[in-house]
Amino acid sequence: QVQLVESGGGLVQAGGSLRLSCTASGSISSMHAMGWYRQGPGKQRDLVAAISQSGSTNYADSVKGRFTISRDNAKNTVYLQMNSLKPEDTAVYFCNARWYSTNYWGQGTQVTVSS
Repeated sequence: QVQLVESGGGLVQAGGSLRLSCTASGSISSMHAMGWYRQGPGKQRDLVAAISQSGSTNYADSVKGRFTISRDNAKNTVYLQMNSLKPEDTAVYFCNARWYSTNYWGQGTQVTVSS
């Protein structure tokens, strides 16, 4: 069982930046993929960014060029650097770890972007 703890959320003005962190209770190097999802009010949970074991990344179209996902296996931590934030980025952001078909989730961290 892997536990994920997110941090770094908060309130920021449009155009600002935040960095989210997700620290795992165990090694993330064996995870097939790590990712960030978000869920806005009344919306479904959608993928924001993901990074594979090999380090390849993919992003939602809405965040390409603004967000960067990275991982530090030595610290068992995944980061999401968010720049040029927009009000529509407001959501609860969840960390995800996938091992084969098993998904682990964090409790989420709120990001609010004011206009």
